[in-house]
Amino acid sequence: MTFCIGIKTNSGLVGLSDTRITSGTETTTSKKVFTVNREKHSFFIMTSGLRSVRDKAITYFTEVIEEQDHNFNKLYKAVNEFGNQVKRVAKEDKEYLEEAGFSFNLFSIIGGQLEDDKETKLYLLYPQGNWIEIRKGTPFVIIGNSGAGNPVMRRSMSFEDSLDYALKCAFLAFDATRISANDVDYPIDTVVLENDNYHIVEKRFEQKQLEHISAFWNNRLKEAIRELPTEILEEAFHDLPFLTKS
Repeated sequence: MTFCIGIKTNSGLVGLSDTRITSGTETTTSKKVFTVNREKHSFFIMTSGLRSVRDKAITYFTEVIEEQDHNFNKLYKAVNEFGNQVKRVAKEDKEYLEEAGFSFNLFSIIGGQLEDDKETKLYLLYPQGNWIEIRKGTPFVIIGNSGAGNPVMRRSMSFEDSLDYALKCAFLAFDATRISANDVDYPIDTVVLENDNYHIVEKRFEQKQLEHISAFWNNRLKEAIRELPTEILEEAFHDLPFLTKS
């Protein structure tokens, strides 16, 4: 499984992904973010699904970018082309993968800005090659293991928040997922792109660098629970012979 999140704010994009690869009983670490930084052409692709499908689609797409980069002046055109390469891989490999018991399930988050985009853009690309744009109504998308991270984001994130705040939310969503699932783990890779900057800043973080944040958040959650104004809930204990408060 995978955890990848992309966030769109009014000032740019934030992305975060784990690096855990699980194959049977074996676990390895591998990068799940592909970035392009060229003159007024900056975008990233994060994927969730079979590693072999991802690598093949990225390889095909890299060749297209090298030969036809000048044809893409808006990000949706590059997204369409990556979708074409995903469909190409499906034609070549899907039947054989399914015969072997594997699902063709490559989901992708693609974010960036090309020269004719008025602002940074964020898309979710499905295995079938179609996509949706992530907008300010729900300014984030998670692929892979999303169950624990979604509540964190829905409670905390809005389109008007800063990139710094968005990255904090992304980390907390990852941390909640990591605690809940043994197939999501460190190191994590982050990408940040400001509107009209055309340069993605990419960084990798190890667990030792961030574990103090997890501990801080865990302690604050416990404190917040103790301080909840829950007098009405205490009625649930009224018929007990004694009430022990924590």
